[in-house]
Amino acid sequence: MNATELAQSEFDNRLPPPVSESPREVARTEWLYNSVEQLVRFGCDVSFQRRMRPAQGVTLAQFALAIDEHVNGRLADCEVTTASLGYLLIAAERGHADKVAAAELLGPSDHPLGKLAEIAEGLLRPFVDDALIALAEDNEL
Repeated sequence: MNATELAQSEFDNRLPPPVSESPREVARTEWLYNSVEQLVRFGCDVSFQRRMRPAQGVTLAQFALAIDEHVNGRLADCEVTTASLGYLLIAAERGHADKVAAAELLGPSDHPLGKLAEIAEGLLRPFVDDALIALAEDNEL
């Protein structure tokens, strides 16, 4: 093996650098996950308030509107190929859940908590830094 092949082999077998998240990044990730869970799983508003500032956050109504906009966009772009909305409404009228129709309307997601969590995360992400500051201010009291 010549020097070029050896160097290429070392480069190819090199591991990525270790990931070390700062305490701030860990706190950001935890706040975002907990807040997404609060909206998606529990159906609760996410709010916080910094000193001498108005309350901030995302309400369940804002979350529902974002979901409406997302689904309406998928319907308008003809990304939904079945009568999922109809099936979902029929199931709801009968007091049942149609997870297949809901999944078709929402579309695919790589998020561990699904497309609803992905939408919630998009709404909540702009608030992470202020929320952490508000938590720090509360801890000072």
